[in-house]
Amino acid sequence: MTIEEQVALSRFTTLGTGGPARWFAKPVSVEELVEALEWASEREISVAVVGLGSNLLVADEGVDGLVLKLAGELASVGVEGEMLRAGGGAPLAVCLHRARSEGLGGLEFACAIPGTTGGGVWMNAGAYGGDWAQILVRALVIDEHGQRWQTPEELGLSYRHSELRHGQVVSRVEFRLSPRPPEEIKVAVAELQALRKVAQPTNKRTFGSVFKKPDHELSAGRMLEACGLKGHRIGGAQISPRHANFIENADGARAGDAVALMAEARRRANEQYGVELQHEVEFLGPLDLPPL
Repeated sequence: MTIEEQVALSRFTTLGTGGPARWFAKPVSVEELVEALEWASEREISVAVVGLGSNLLVADEGVDGLVLKLAGELASVGVEGEMLRAGGGAPLAVCLHRARSEGLGGLEFACAIPGTTGGGVWMNAGAYGGDWAQILVRALVIDEHGQRWQTPEELGLSYRHSELRHGQVVSRVEFRLSPRPPEEIKVAVAELQALRKVAQPTNKRTFGSVFKKPDHELSAGRMLEACGLKGHRIGGAQISPRHANFIENADGARAGDAVALMAEARRRANEQYGVELQHEVEFLGPLDLPPL
């Protein structure tokens, strides 16, 4: 396995922003992943994983650590009976395609999530009433101390949250699915994708939803729309004119532009509704939001 230096992360993120990773590697097996984590531990270097780069905002200054992108068998997908087994780097689109071809339902909601299985575990990804906690049997988590299979309860899965931290890598997952005719799956996925296309800026560069659902009668998107933020722009980033809980790369956006928009959105929501919005997107590198 090769460990590269100063690799631009903007090409690995869906928003298309972010500086370089000081070190970068693509392990293709559990053995190589363990090797990479030991390498980082010996040098006291932080470790993070970039999946398909969605739900991720990388600092403009880059990341002073080792960034991993799982490949090879760590991105493979297989089915045995009603169990779908995949590497942590496996794209959800591939998992859904394989499940449908085997006549297994339960992953349909994932058609709205442009990420990987490991990233899904990291944030208990979900959409349209489904989430990882409902279908995950266990995940193999590896860190500098070793490897251990963990259940959803042990992972602490809750709404858009797990207890995992940087340095812990989801290398494999196992999903329990259920029989469903492929044509039914195809129809269900088409309906969900149509809903997503109407409501979300699917043809723009975004990192997905910005804020978690608040404890309020209004969703984050509706709240920010009522605050007059649709189309609001700072630098090269703008709040989507279609859905106010998305930030688009309108023209050469920087991570700092996105953070500035997030700060303004939180300020207005707090001022108008007394709500403190919590960001769903993961920050990587020296990024933070100012206090309200």
